[in-house]
Amino acid sequence: MTSADVLILGGGSGGYACALRSAELGLSVILIDKDKLGGTCLHRGCIPTKALLHAAEVADSSRESENFGVKTTLEGIDMPKVNEYRDGVVARLYKGLQGLVKSRNVTFIEGEGKLVAPNTVEVNGVNYTGKNVVLATGSYAKSIPGLEISGRIMTSDQALNLDYVPASVIVLGGGVIGVEFASVWKSFGADVTILEGLPHLVPNEDISVSKALERAYRKRGINFTLGTKFASATQSDTGVEVTLEDGKILSAELLLVAVGRGPNTANMGFEDNGVATERGWVVVNERLATNIPGIFAVGDITPGLQLAHRGFQHGIFVAEEIAGLNPVVIADINIPKVTYCEPEVASVGMNEEEARAAFGDEVNVYEYNLGGNGKSQILGTAGFIKLVAQKDGPVVGIHMVGSRVGEQIGEAQLIVNWEAYPEDVATLIHAHPTQNEAMGEAHLALAGKPLHAHA
Repeated sequence: MTSADVLILGGGSGGYACALRSAELGLSVILIDKDKLGGTCLHRGCIPTKALLHAAEVADSSRESENFGVKTTLEGIDMPKVNEYRDGVVARLYKGLQGLVKSRNVTFIEGEGKLVAPNTVEVNGVNYTGKNVVLATGSYAKSIPGLEISGRIMTSDQALNLDYVPASVIVLGGGVIGVEFASVWKSFGADVTILEGLPHLVPNEDISVSKALERAYRKRGINFTLGTKFASATQSDTGVEVTLEDGKILSAELLLVAVGRGPNTANMGFEDNGVATERGWVVVNERLATNIPGIFAVGDITPGLQLAHRGFQHGIFVAEEIAGLNPVVIADINIPKVTYCEPEVASVGMNEEEARAAFGDEVNVYEYNLGGNGKSQILGTAGFIKLVAQKDGPVVGIHMVGSRVGEQIGEAQLIVNWEAYPEDVATLIHAHPTQNEAMGEAHLALAGKPLHAHA
């Protein structure tokens, strides 16, 4: 098949979700990717990094087991074995995804595609056309101008494939990727220093969450420098030397460059065929349509949050849009975010600063400390759930920090997206003893009836 109702360029989270949903809706689909189905998320991002983070959690549990009356010893980290475990997880999910695509009669074309006309993508000299075209080419690990990625200076792509634990690492960037790798390497026994040019770690989170993570990282012995920008780096056979703009010099075995991801749109024919872009990002309206009728764009190549589940939802949205179902738009601010370091960070909706900018003094804020939660005490974690609500109105933001709090983001996103009032959630029953009780207790308090919390 060389023509279809939906022609998708890119087989990552956004592309394959669009393919599966389109096929489900009775549309014919051609899906093109130069690499493996699943894209960055499955092969070089979300899944492999979370496998490493779980291995790191096991290492910490072994190291700290005596606190729970269990006698174990941590003999060390066998990175080839860790990588084997990680690759096994990826391989099983990849096989399942291949089976799904095949079972839905999606035509998968492997090869490097290029847009050669508004309705046509060329792959290996063959033209494929679509009544609708979906651009889903994803993102790449960025660097800083003049900082070459090679040898001991690497991005997450190379860091994932290390077969040893470095003795020391400098992590350039204190965002999601940076703090996650820092967490893994510290648990594996490395000496870690994070460099973040902005005033706080995870700077896109509520400031109280950022400060809590910084306290936790200090306690774990993870070093970090905030508010001072990177100047340069040099490497030798034995290590890397990093100079900051204030003249301070740091050295380590490796430098991880974790300064974000850029849109994968260069040399793909987008601009040549009239698709509007801005600094590489494909410009779309709220319904993910580009300026060219019949061309849509999803996921990391569109301005906004770079999250696999955002791309996934974008793909479903566009499939339903093409099928005429008029799906509901979810604003980026109401998409859940989780950073899987230790302790975890999770949030959805407005932070306190954003809410006060929008509603002035008509804002109520409450922090429920996990110290009052039985399951959190059992796990030995500290942290809190912070609610941000309009006065006499709905909850507009939920922000959390603590071990495993990412598992609470499901209810949190329902509360925010369905515009629940604190009183609505306070009447719901949260099972005991779970960390989920903390969500209920926080809303009880904000509704004016705190039980395991001070008013």
